Amino acid sequence: MTLIYPVDSNDIHPARLSPAYRSSIKRAPQKPLIPMRHTLSELTGPVYGHETVRAHDNDLTIQAKGEPLGERIIVHGYVLDEDGRGVPNTLVELWQANACGRYIHVVDQHPAPLDPNFTGAGRTQSDANGYYKFITIKPGAYPWGNHHNAWRPAHIHFSVFGHSFVSRLVTQMYFPGDPLFPFDPIFNSVTDEKARARMISSFDLDNTKPEWALCYRFDIVLRGRNATPMETK
Repeated sequence: MTLIYPVDSNDIHPARLSPAYRSSIKRAPQKPLIPMRHTLSELTGPVYGHETVRAHDNDLTIQAKGEPLGERIIVHGYVLDEDGRGVPNTLVELWQANACGRYIHVVDQHPAPLDPNFTGAGRTQSDANGYYKFITIKPGAYPWGNHHNAWRPAHIHFSVFGHSFVSRLVTQMYFPGDPLFPFDPIFNSVTDEKARARMISSFDLDNTKPEWALCYRFDIVLRGRNATPMETK
């Protein structure tokens, strides 16, 4: 059992001000943060969405009348605590661009096609062992205007909810060997190289489904020295 929370592990999360990531300059706090104690209603309030998760909400390839375009993939793993134990009944959500690197969002207007059969969003709950699984389409890279010729590596956003509404953590999963890693200020806002590597999924041949879908494993560690870097820390 962990008796002491390793505060130094917080250093692996990206700084609120990362100058190379231009929008962080405007939104980063200019003064020291003031800790505010959570109220009872925040700590015991309803957990968003658990009760409405449906059996196939984790399969983004069957949400429409037809199949989405692109490479079908399986993404799976465990939600883990700092001691490597699975965290059960965790609400896990994801959102992503389509195979052409475009989101269904009014702000995303770059010249790539939308896919009428792909929403780019899904959710599931971890089981008693902390295990989760999604079936989706491998997202494409996309331009994002941060600097000259700026492109985001292919990635999937993950959100995990804990025992109350305020216990939400958000991170991004990347794919191994992406050539855009050195050029992406968001990925590199995590300054610890070993911590950055924990945001990169691993190719999982053993769980690839022959003639149907490749598989990637992505474990989400909530805290501790092996924690997955989170955007909201």
